[in-house]
Amino acid sequence: MPQIRISEAARFLGVSDDTVRRWTENGTLTAQKDGAGRLAVDGLELATLARDQSHLPDDPSRSGSSARNRFVGLVTGITADKVMAQVELQCGPFRVVSLMSSEAVRELGLELGSVATAVVKATTVIIETPQGKSII
Repeated sequence: MPQIRISEAARFLGVSDDTVRRWTENGTLTAQKDGAGRLAVDGLELATLARDQSHLPDDPSRSGSSARNRFVGLVTGITADKVMAQVELQCGPFRVVSLMSSEAVRELGLELGSVATAVVKATTVIIETPQGKSII
């Protein structure tokens, strides 16, 4: 299993290094020494904790959909001309950008600071990993 250093684990979870160390001390995460003698946690254990601790607001639309990737967030940017618009949402730690018609922005009542849900349904999702590097 991949070993993730404490500082990297903290960045993945959006917390401080000290918080991750406390979690290793109280048993929330299991710490081990890596090959260089540094404190690290198991990648799968970290991924499970990240999934279990992720709490985005409920989707206000509460509509049925086959799309499983729904990101509730706040509108942080709108750039529009006569025909097209770019809308940016901050969904937790993630920035989601959508291109749509300016008419859709008006019809949806989108404005800076409003709550919106980005729904992603894609047949292609690209996953990348660092080449020639292991995250330790």
